[in-house]
Amino acid sequence: MTQDQPAAALPDFPMTRTCPFRPPARYAELRAEQPVSQAVLKVTGSPAWLVTTHEQVRAVLGDDRVSSNLKLPGYPHQFPIPPEMLREVRLMMLSMDPPEHTAQRRYLIPEFTARRMRALRPRIQQIVDERIDAMLAKGGPVDLVAALALAVPSLVICELLGVPYEDHPQFEEWSATMMSHGISPEEYGAAVVALDTYLDKLITAKENEPGDDLISRFIEKNREEPIADHTDIVTMARLMLVGGHETTANMISLGVLGLLEHPDQLAAVKADPELLPGAVEELLRFFSISDSGTARVALADIELGGVTIKAGEGILPLNNAANHDEAVFPDPDTLDIRREEARSHLAFGYGIHQCIGQNLARIELEIVYGTLFRRIPGLRLAVPFDELGFKDEALVYGVRRLPVTW
Repeated sequence: MTQDQPAAALPDFPMTRTCPFRPPARYAELRAEQPVSQAVLKVTGSPAWLVTTHEQVRAVLGDDRVSSNLKLPGYPHQFPIPPEMLREVRLMMLSMDPPEHTAQRRYLIPEFTARRMRALRPRIQQIVDERIDAMLAKGGPVDLVAALALAVPSLVICELLGVPYEDHPQFEEWSATMMSHGISPEEYGAAVVALDTYLDKLITAKENEPGDDLISRFIEKNREEPIADHTDIVTMARLMLVGGHETTANMISLGVLGLLEHPDQLAAVKADPELLPGAVEELLRFFSISDSGTARVALADIELGGVTIKAGEGILPLNNAANHDEAVFPDPDTLDIRREEARSHLAFGYGIHQCIGQNLARIELEIVYGTLFRRIPGLRLAVPFDELGFKDEALVYGVRRLPVTW
């Protein structure tokens, strides 16, 4: 396969997993043979560059010659966005370049410092305990996705943003639709419009009567030093709301499943809770659930891995491929909660767009895993593993349902 190869001869992306606990097998082949190579996006039929080694993924994400702006020609869209909608869409912080990205991130960073997130630990612990109380009161089997994995991060992000939790079933449905590769342009557009309409009303109310929450504090800062209009704040809130529960919810359920299917690792965590922070990092590396969420487009010609990525060409730095790079993570397909190099993972991205909520996600995962297996030590799958369904078509990987009992 060469740079001049016709699109018809290129592999499709996303690629199919042959095992729920492994990246697509083709990733390892690409790292060894063609770490920078092209594929065709299934959603759009357009070619894009795949980057598959840890070193080169970091290089792309740290390069100011690439853009996150999804409106630029050549951007590798993974959702079917109609051109007329693309023209009207407001960029989220995730899709902004400096200086707009820098200004908005500066307002939000104080909300997600390690110190501030540690202060939330007692409340997160209370939420987790309440959900496990409900599970124990009901008795098994229960679907852990609905009972715990979705409930905890949804409650946490709703309280953080000042969003009424009673509305969570609706916004979870909208966000799940928006995260699916397999939807129509009309379905995607309808979900975005519905969520933005909901948030528009919520933010209007906070502009008139601010509360003690992240959105209200952003509004107050913006009044003192304007960097965003009302629609920008709606878009920011959408990113926080969807990103704040969708990724963590999937990591909770997958992490629990991963530990249940690796009983030696689970036994080690139960015996020594001090291993939990490292276990969280290793599970984040092992699953790398947002594989291609760091899409970019080249602003200039870039030499990478012996090929030239031309200005205007799309790039997908694959963190699932990078996080299974043998050069950085020996025996990468083995789950090892004592892995010393685990924290070198790129599950939260890298560079200026590195996930702003990573401190919150780590604390939520640590509390959930530790509390769940301490309070329900006999937790086990209630169905055979082969009966589980996985979100192979979604931008954020996960398990659809996780029936468990004890």
